[in-house]
Amino acid sequence: MSAVSPHVVHEGDVATTTLAHGESVHLLRKQLAAAAGGSALGCSLVALSPGKSSWPLHAHAANEEAIYVLSGEGELQLGEARVSVRAGTYAALRPGPAHAHRMHNTSSTEELRYLCISTMIPVDVLLYPRSNKLGVMAGAGPGGAKKDRWLEAFVRHEPLDYWEGEDD
Repeated sequence: MSAVSPHVVHEGDVATTTLAHGESVHLLRKQLAAAAGGSALGCSLVALSPGKSSWPLHAHAANEEAIYVLSGEGELQLGEARVSVRAGTYAALRPGPAHAHRMHNTSSTEELRYLCISTMIPVDVLLYPRSNKLGVMAGAGPGGAKKDRWLEAFVRHEPLDYWEGEDD
């Protein structure tokens, strides 16, 4: 007889969320680590639709991510470079602007399925180089549960004087 554990899940038993935006973004996501009670390490199963892209090009200040491709083919955008990926490809996505990243499914017929693995540092700043935005999160980082997040803001990255608005 097989034992049951709240820290072991099967992908078929994990809720699927959909992320879609405009004509270019469409993916299905299963937050496996959260469903299994993970806290310091996140893991999502992502199914990227044919011809579509994932989250916007972004870089993290704190969290490190990794991609492991399970099936399909596509491209990993790293900065302005595009690197071909296929089943068995592993990519380390370190923090910092030099490691801004985004996945693209280049197939017109087949899903690109991959694991997105991440540290779960609860305070993170994200840089969006194409739109000059910053994302700031605290309580739960980008892979964490929104209900646990006590700060989330997306703002333009514009230079300000440190003392602006602070005069007595």
